[in-house]
Amino acid sequence: MFETTIIRSKMEKLDLTDRKILSELDKNCRISSSDLGKKVNKSREAVKYRIQQLQKNAVIKKFVTSINPGKLGYYIFKVYLKLENIPDEREKFFEELRNRKDIYWFGISDGAFDAVFIILSKKITEHYEKINAILSKWKHLVISKVSGMTIDTRQYNKKFFLSDTDGEFVVFGGNVIDNKVDEVDLNILNILSNDARIPMTELAKKVGSTIETVRNRIKKLEKKGIILNYRIEVDFNTLGLEFYKAIIYCRNLSEKDEKTLVEWLRVNPNCIYYIRSLAQWDIELEFVVENYQQFNEILNKLRKDFPAVIRNHEHLIMIYENWLPAGVLQSP
Repeated sequence: MFETTIIRSKMEKLDLTDRKILSELDKNCRISSSDLGKKVNKSREAVKYRIQQLQKNAVIKKFVTSINPGKLGYYIFKVYLKLENIPDEREKFFEELRNRKDIYWFGISDGAFDAVFIILSKKITEHYEKINAILSKWKHLVISKVSGMTIDTRQYNKKFFLSDTDGEFVVFGGNVIDNKVDEVDLNILNILSNDARIPMTELAKKVGSTIETVRNRIKKLEKKGIILNYRIEVDFNTLGLEFYKAIIYCRNLSEKDEKTLVEWLRVNPNCIYYIRSLAQWDIELEFVVENYQQFNEILNKLRKDFPAVIRNHEHLIMIYENWLPAGVLQSP
C-alpha cells in the first residue's frame, strides 16, 4: 500500500541492532535484557550496554507506562491555544502547565496553535471551572482557544525505526469506567508512569510492599485496561526527526470508511496516533517524519486515497511534548 521512505539523517548513526532494540523497547520496555538479547541476536550484556548508550546519547529520554485515565473515571479534555508573542509570559504559563497534576499531556507547537494540552476531570462542571480559571488568569496571553473532548486514541508502536508496515496499537479513552484503586495502586502508577523499566525489587521497596503483591497489582491494573503498555519516549530532535499533527475535517466518516482509514494508518510506517474527538474537527493524525516534505507527501496520499472522507485539514509541528509532567493521578 505504501512506498516507504526510510528515515535517514541522524537515524543513520543508529545501526540495525540499535533500531531493533528501540523497536522492541517501544513495544514493551519492561522486557528483560536476556529476552531482548534473544530477539536481536545479542548477549544480555551487549543489550544492556547499548540501552545505556542510547540513554547517554539522549535518544531514549525515558521509559514510560501508557495509562488510560478513562479507566480511572476521568474524562479526557483537550485544549488548543493561540498565544500572544510575550516570551516571558509564555514560559511562565508553560511552567504552570508542567506543574499541574491534572495535566496528562502538554505540547508546544507551531502552526494553527501555539500550545495544546490534555486536562483530566471526573465531571463536566469540574472541567468547565478549571478551564475558566486558567483562561481568566492568563487572559492577557490567550488570543483564542478551542476545546474538545477526546473520544479515544489509537497509539501505534513507533514503526519508523524499522520502516515497519505491521503496526501494533493500544487504545486510550473509550467508555469512562471509575475502577476503584487505592493508595498503593496509585503509587505504583505514579512510579511506573515515568520509570517503566524499574526493577520489581526496587518498585516494591518504593511502594512499601512485597514483590509478589506489587506483581499481582500490576497484573490487575493491566487486566482492567488501566495500564495499556510500556514503551519508550525518544527525543525526535536528537534523531533529526519532526513530529507533525494533522487536524482533519471530514465530509463523512462512515464505519466502512473508518475501518479502511484505520488500516491505512496501521500500516503507515510514520503514523503514531489516530485520535477521535468531539471538537470543531473530527480526527487528528500524528506522524513522525524526516521533514515537512515527507509529511506533505503522506497527507497528499491520504487525501488522494480518501477523497470522500477528507474535506479540509490544518497542521501543527510539535516542537516539545511532555507526558504526565507532574505525576499521574491524585489520591481518591
